[in-house]
Parts: sequence; C-alpha cells; structure tokens
Amino acid sequence: MKKIIAFAGSNSKKSINKQLVTYASSLLGGIEVSVLDLNDYPLPIYGIDKEIEEGVPENAAIFLEKIKEADGIAVSLAEHNGNFTVAFKNIIDWMSRIEQKIWHNKPMLLLSTSPGGRGGASSMAIAKNGFPHMGANVIADFSLPKFYDNFNDGRIVNEEFNEEIKEAVTTFQKAV
Repeated sequence: MKKIIAFAGSNSKKSINKQLVTYASSLLGGIEVSVLDLNDYPLPIYGIDKEIEEGVPENAAIFLEKIKEADGIAVSLAEHNGNFTVAFKNIIDWMSRIEQKIWHNKPMLLLSTSPGGRGGASSMAIAKNGFPHMGANVIADFSLPKFYDNFNDGRIVNEEFNEEIKEAVTTFQKAV
C-alpha cells in the first residue's frame, strides 16, 4: 500500500492548515496516511554557529527520513506576514543541512488556507517557486480563502471549493 505523510507548516495547536491537510488526506482512498505535527519535532532556531557547535539535531534527520519513506507528501502552508511560519522554515533549514533536495522528488500536494480572502497566497507562491529547487514535484495545489466561512465540522462546506480540493487530491493520488 502506498504511504503519504501529511502535515501543516505550522506549530499552532489549533492550526487551520492542519485541519485542511487532514481533510484533504481523508479524501485519499487506498493510501496509508500519517499526519505529522511539527510540535513533535522540536528544533533549535537554525544558525551556522549552532550547527558547527552541536551538529544537526536528530529531529531534523527523523523528519527527513519520514519524507524519504513516503510515496507522497501533502503539506498545507500557514502564512505569517506573507511568508512561511518560523517553525516550518526552521525545519526546512535544518533538513537542508543534511540534504539539499529535501523533498526527494516525491509527488506533492501543496495546500494553504488563512482567515483572509487570499487563502495563504503569498506562502503558496513562495513554495511553488522555491520548492522545486529543493527537489519538490508539485503535482497539484489548492488554496482555501476565508477558512472560517468555508470550513466547518472537519470539512469544506463551500461546494465549489470542495470540488476544487477533490480534483487536486485526485490528481495527486494518481501521481502517488
């Protein structure tokens, strides 16, 4: 059976992006899904001095290994001030010290959401531009605007957006 990992690029315990990626993952059929939480992989803030003095933390290697073991990756990007969250950027920085191409050309479903009308568009654009340089194979993407208006009880309640995410998930699943 194929296996994917799914996670939010956020360390919020009530992450709306974790809710979105969990919902998207539930739409996959016949695939084993492991939903990861960045809080389970605490890391110090990356810095070259820290790396020289202490080496790469084990949690970065563990997370990278989970990527390697997966057949696909679903990630939903939170946005802070128009960019990735510190927690997400930090784990990327640490993993890239082990291997530059951290995504290992795995099929990727790229998601984002936010309370606002742009749905995390800035972080999505950064990822779509930068992730391929880190070995990403972005197969499909979906952005949900106005999370609190369009998501309730663990699912997207706006039917137009729900059809869009289903199409993205189907495209992703075919690639996995």
